[in-house]
Amino acid sequence: MNPSFPNIERKFCLSKQGLSLSDGFAVEGYASLFGIGDHGGDIVQKGAFQHSLQAAIRANRKIKMLWQHDPAQPIGIWDELREDAHGLYAKGRLLEPILRAREAAALIAAGALDGLSVGYTTKQAGFDAAGARLLNKLELWEISLVTFPMLPGARVNAKADEPAEENQVSELCALFRQAARNLKSTDQINVSDRGII
Repeated sequence: MNPSFPNIERKFCLSKQGLSLSDGFAVEGYASLFGIGDHGGDIVQKGAFQHSLQAAIRANRKIKMLWQHDPAQPIGIWDELREDAHGLYAKGRLLEPILRAREAAALIAAGALDGLSVGYTTKQAGFDAAGARLLNKLELWEISLVTFPMLPGARVNAKADEPAEENQVSELCALFRQAARNLKSTDQINVSDRGII
């Protein structure tokens, strides 16, 4: 956890279209997709980012473009962020004078960097009948260009022969969530303040 941004959660997104680069430094892609469960059992709901995007506009504040979720390494500007039927669409530009931005552009062009990941805090969430966490309202802090997803299966050309490891991670996450809910229901610990559920 980054001490500057307590309780920030991150979600890696790799859409079929991927991250694209045009004119050398313009980037675009989906930072989050709606209605699709991740390996941790979370599902971002349509409209989850809307309040945060509107608040940023009212405050004349830009959502940060970071390198690998590092708040010490801003590498560009997000010029357009919007929700559509698929998810949170992001379009921006890498800032050419910044060395890391030039490196990111080269990595995207070569196909070595192809993902976006959101950094957010959960404002409102619930659970479906299967125990998946439904993320209904999120405060968006940043969108990062990332090399690797947080889980082995969330990347381009993930090996099909690794489903057992992915299933084990999903099952372990589900067990932790259930244990946290059980503890919360017995009032033994306040887990919601720690970002566990």
